[in-house]
Amino acid sequence: MTEHYTVPTGKHRHRALVIRLIAFALGSFAFGFALVPLYSVLCKVWDTGNRWYGTQAKHVVERPAVDRWVTIEFLSSVPNAGHWDFRSNLTELKVHPGKLYTATFFAHNLSPVAVVAQAVPSIAPSSVAKYFQKTECFCFKPQYFGIDEGRDMTVRFIVDPDLPADVDRITLSYSFFDRPQVAAAN
Repeated sequence: MTEHYTVPTGKHRHRALVIRLIAFALGSFAFGFALVPLYSVLCKVWDTGNRWYGTQAKHVVERPAVDRWVTIEFLSSVPNAGHWDFRSNLTELKVHPGKLYTATFFAHNLSPVAVVAQAVPSIAPSSVAKYFQKTECFCFKPQYFGIDEGRDMTVRFIVDPDLPADVDRITLSYSFFDRPQVAAAN
């Protein structure tokens, strides 16, 4: 006995394609939405990568390694969307591991409305992120800026003296993003 298979035609074929495309779009959106918490979980499990808000030291005991210098390089960026002047006030700073230091970044809201922004830190090489601890940082919470407001923002940090001996340069980078959902809540 021969089985017959009929090929969908017309509306049925288009309807099936539309359903598959919608399912693909929804799946892509869900995957993109899940990437942020998934990244955070994987960083904790593997004890690597950059945490969104960095490592905050609860209690700092300074024990400087005065015979060693490490260069901290400061970088800043803003996305194409948004209207910001955001930059580090220093390009680099030579530090003794184990000593507490302060650096500042300048941010200026160039948009015609008040906004809330968030700084997202990144440390390179990522393998040394656990040796770079911030005691105070503008990245720990969203920042409110009025119209045309500009100000210096502080980051206080200490490089752990147990930093591997072959590391003599660390890059601290911040990306500065608008947080429209936070601004709308204020």
